[in-house]
Amino acid sequence: MEMSSKLKKALQKIIIAFVLYVILIIFEHSNIVPAMSSNRLIMFVLYLIPYMIVGYSVVRKAVLGIKHRQLFDESFLMALATVGAFVTGENAEAVAVMLFYQVGEWFQSYAVGRSRKSISDLMDIAPEYANLVKEDGEVEVVDPYDVEVGNTLLIKPGERIPVDGVVLSGTSMINTSALTGESVPRFVKEGDEVISGCINGETALRISASKMYEDSTVSKILELVENASSKKSKTENFITRFARVYTPVVVISALILALVPPLFVGHFSTWIYRACTFLVISCPCALVISVPLAFFGGIGAASSEGVLVKGSNYLEQLSKVDVIVSDKTGTLTQGKFKVNEVIEVNGKKDEILHLAALAEGYSTHPIALSILDAVGEDIDHSLVSDSRNVVGQGIIARLGDDLLYVGNKTLMDNHHIEAERIDSYETLIYVAKNTELLGIIKISDAIKKEARGAIQSLYKNGVKTFMMLTGDKEEVAKHVADELHISKYYAELLPGEKVEKVEEILSGSHNALAFIGDGINDAPVLSRADIGIAMGSLGSDAAIEAADVVIMDDDLSRLSKVIHIAKKTLSISKENIAFSLFIKIGTLILGALGIANMWMAVFADVGVAFLCIINSLRILKKS
Repeated sequence: MEMSSKLKKALQKIIIAFVLYVILIIFEHSNIVPAMSSNRLIMFVLYLIPYMIVGYSVVRKAVLGIKHRQLFDESFLMALATVGAFVTGENAEAVAVMLFYQVGEWFQSYAVGRSRKSISDLMDIAPEYANLVKEDGEVEVVDPYDVEVGNTLLIKPGERIPVDGVVLSGTSMINTSALTGESVPRFVKEGDEVISGCINGETALRISASKMYEDSTVSKILELVENASSKKSKTENFITRFARVYTPVVVISALILALVPPLFVGHFSTWIYRACTFLVISCPCALVISVPLAFFGGIGAASSEGVLVKGSNYLEQLSKVDVIVSDKTGTLTQGKFKVNEVIEVNGKKDEILHLAALAEGYSTHPIALSILDAVGEDIDHSLVSDSRNVVGQGIIARLGDDLLYVGNKTLMDNHHIEAERIDSYETLIYVAKNTELLGIIKISDAIKKEARGAIQSLYKNGVKTFMMLTGDKEEVAKHVADELHISKYYAELLPGEKVEKVEEILSGSHNALAFIGDGINDAPVLSRADIGIAMGSLGSDAAIEAADVVIMDDDLSRLSKVIHIAKKTLSISKENIAFSLFIKIGTLILGALGIANMWMAVFADVGVAFLCIINSLRILKKS
């Protein structure tokens, strides 16, 4: 990771102070100039030089804290402890404590920078400009915020798409990896939707803006990421509350240690030294820094997998998930219908498909689109007139002197067309001309290839129950459940009934329940579950708003990876708390008894913080 200028300057100060400190130690103990080295005032002034070089910012922060009545932070503790060390004549130890404290702070800043990397990479998706194509054909470079819906934009090779839109002309491969984590570029052509933040390939595209910048995918994602750190986990909130109580208690304890024992046993300077040691040990750096750092790193690790977690609280909830309820369409299945088979009755396959496509020509229903795809050629829709949609049954249209009936068995029965009932998990589209059945088209939504493996992986990551809720018919739900080895499923549910079913499941015994949906029709259920996970929702406003976790593409296998990251994050934060408190409490007792000196205090503060930070960074490693 490239070091920032701020980190470089801090490191330079540490090195300069360290060199001066070493020189002063040698000067003092080698007795080069006896008169000077034995003069306490001169040595105090000389030791103040490296102390102020490395500790000025800490002292300044402590003074400002006193001024604004915000005592009891780590800067105040370090300033008080080191000043106390100077008072007792321990000049070298005072400088050493401040020096090693700043070394610890430097490593903390470096660690935070590393943990931010995955998220900062994601923040780079923000486009800096847009190429607006004016009416006269001239291209003007404008701010993305100035783009309006309907504007034509030119996306040159290598440029980021500034706003969501539809391709007007051109074909290209676009890189979606920054948003989805998917390394394979996506091919787009005229009529395809493209989203902001992706990078265009080697061919120029012209797109029509479908959203303003502030409503586009990239803007929504950036807002989500920026707000993620504000939603703290229970563990982080505990540490914050703990530090607020802990720090004043140790300061008061240090004052008691410095003032009360000397009244009975004397040796005032000895007890001040012990109190200063006590203060250094008590700094809660390890807890205050390493635990939030672990969660921040967890969010960063999740984002590198193409998953956005809206806050540390949701990451903590993910680690406890033992029940997952999933929608079917677009989650376990591709959400894209295709023609599987054409059963010929009184017509030929091509004729059956062609007539069905003519009748369905103006429909945008997924089933109609699958028939048009199966035909694979342009249809002259002007040949059809008086097209009428019969709700829940199908379409009736006139082709010359003939009537076309395209729909389900009920449509055939209602118009006295003889048709055999077939039991199948597939959607059956009957095609008839006048009173004669020509054939039956079998259509289904394909199951995702990775779905079965993804569900098995979830079980391995601690999920005890996986069930499916769908509005689809029983036969379809049973087929998908059997294929994916899902033991529990509920079919033919309306959106409101899905909420009721989740409420029923929530009333049972579980740690945390996650619901996976497409983020559009399932928004009420996403909001009701302990964790709402939007799947396959790239570009969906409803998903980003309703869900707690957004998987940026439709790859279900990413979920088990994020649950693993969440468990690892919580485990690391607990390790940091236990290790830090054990060392702190033990060393505090030793310091109060006079067994632990300033050097042990430095380890108990800076050393423990450093080890906890290194432990927190493990979350960024791929596993």
